[in-house]
Amino acid sequence: MAAAATTNGALANVTTASVARANDASATAYGSPTSHHGANGPGNSVPVSSTLGATREAPRDPGHHPGQRGLRPEPSARVDGSRLVALPFPSFPPLPEGVESIDALLCPSLHPMFMQATGLLRGPFAEFMASLPSPSLVLVSDLFLGFTRRVAADAGIRRFVFNGMSCFASAICNALATSPPTSFDPGTMIQVLGMPEHVAVRAEEVPDGVTKRVDPDNPFMRLFMDEIGDSDVRSWGVLNNSLDTLDAAYVSALESFYEAGARAWLVGSLFMAVGDMPDSKKKEQDPEGCLSWLDERAVHPGSVVYDSFETQAHITDAQLDELVHGLVQSSHPFLWAVRSDTWSLPVDMGPNNRIVRGWVPQRSILAHKAVGGFVSHCGWNSVMESLVAGKPMLAWPMIAEQHLNARHVANILGADVRIALKAGADVIGSAEVEEKV
Repeated sequence: MAAAATTNGALANVTTASVARANDASATAYGSPTSHHGANGPGNSVPVSSTLGATREAPRDPGHHPGQRGLRPEPSARVDGSRLVALPFPSFPPLPEGVESIDALLCPSLHPMFMQATGLLRGPFAEFMASLPSPSLVLVSDLFLGFTRRVAADAGIRRFVFNGMSCFASAICNALATSPPTSFDPGTMIQVLGMPEHVAVRAEEVPDGVTKRVDPDNPFMRLFMDEIGDSDVRSWGVLNNSLDTLDAAYVSALESFYEAGARAWLVGSLFMAVGDMPDSKKKEQDPEGCLSWLDERAVHPGSVVYDSFETQAHITDAQLDELVHGLVQSSHPFLWAVRSDTWSLPVDMGPNNRIVRGWVPQRSILAHKAVGGFVSHCGWNSVMESLVAGKPMLAWPMIAEQHLNARHVANILGADVRIALKAGADVIGSAEVEEKV
């Protein structure tokens, strides 16, 4: 199964649609959908309909910033009676058979083909909508499922976009794609039109999808503009997986890119709707025994550094070598979820550190009192998981909008520290890692 539709009678026939995949930043606009399969488990559909009862307009006052304190958003409403309907993923050669999520792609060049394949779900999804015993009032669908807007229009219902990014990153991407600056040369500081005066970004922080949007020969951007971007801005509104505390100041900027009357709602953080892992499930959900290992170190609260990067960003063995040397040299105990199948440990890491290569329960790890910090790629869900747990991050962005997330949280909110990424540098040295940790 790679696509799903969810219905819920208790919400006046709200219909939701999503591609079944792991959800770190559910969809990274102007880049590619991202996932976090290794740290947070297998691909899954996000039941957006279960959060609609808690949606509300974000106030325009940005309020206080979280600093290093844990955020406590209002828990999302739980609604019983949801029904998950699987739509078979279409065959689309040369996309390999069985590839039904972005993190299963063998190379980035297959991204456009994958997105074209999802567009073939339009017919089956329209049939599903027509089969409902009573018409839906609204359709909520992932940003990257642009075809669903036409299905909704044909059915005479309103489509709302679900965007897993922050309003901050979404508004910046829209602004720079709509009115690009004169130069995206590295080192250039760009003042973003329509955003508050304090928002300026470096050119190298802008996602490739924005800087390359002017290239008419880029197949992904042609698809994005024709199928996804147009459907996005013509929708009736957008639900962002974010919080007032983080994003209220940027809601109006994001709304300005939609048709008149469209609204943006902050409905995050969606993972809070799931609740904490029950004790009875911890052994099943923690096959590597990470939580037990942390329990042994709980006598020293905040002493352990947790390190995890997403599956889509390729990290060379040379960079992994420098990273582990820096972690060891920092003298802080660390727990590191590594996803490389080729890398081997180049140094004795000592008895107080641990490397795991399997599935780890990231949310529970971040919530553990033994953990004091998080070395992360800055995917949006990881950012919010860290902030909600009250744990600072060492931000190490790699792809898509992650650099904007790092600027948002580290430079503007002041809640994190950033790795110094130098233009043209292929490897961050161990000394930089040691210093920042």
